[in-house]
Amino acid sequence: MTNAADVAENVDPRRIPLPRPGPGQDKARLAEMLRVDHAGEFAAVHIYRAQRAVLEARKGKGEISADLTEMEGHEQVHLDRFNALLNEHQVRPTAMIPLWKVAATVLGAGTALISEKAAHACTEAVESVIEKHYAEQIAEIKDRDPELAAELTQFRDEELMHHDHAIAHGSREAPAYRLLSGVIKLGCKAAIKISERV
Repeated sequence: MTNAADVAENVDPRRIPLPRPGPGQDKARLAEMLRVDHAGEFAAVHIYRAQRAVLEARKGKGEISADLTEMEGHEQVHLDRFNALLNEHQVRPTAMIPLWKVAATVLGAGTALISEKAAHACTEAVESVIEKHYAEQIAEIKDRDPELAAELTQFRDEELMHHDHAIAHGSREAPAYRLLSGVIKLGCKAAIKISERV
């Protein structure tokens, strides 16, 4: 298991936002972080759920269905924690949650309908963006909030496990892998920016 300091060392310092001047700015930044992390975990649960719904109905897909169930379980633990943190810090979730639910379900079901390897390519793409996002947050808050940084580090480790599992199971052999991966990553990055603010 890595720790927050190890994660922070591997992040480009130019990617870490500078502290904002003025009273209440740390609280405002924490609200942005919690809102986007909650949205990301919410979407991940729905991606895996939709993939599982498609694949578990197919003959011979027991192994990937079991894997998706396990990964969805990890994401649900993360989501439950962010639900608690939103309540604790009195932060509202993003207003985009209904749209993210539809988008995540379509993405999950769509990639699973293409192929098992396309479902893995989706996992790899999503988790690569989320892992970097967590690493940047950890670097930003490791001194200010070491307890939250440690939690994010644990979540990042689990996202990396999903990422590596997807590669090991043929994500890069998916049809139109580069295009599929690029579009999914672009969508994830856009969703992060939107969820922080809206």
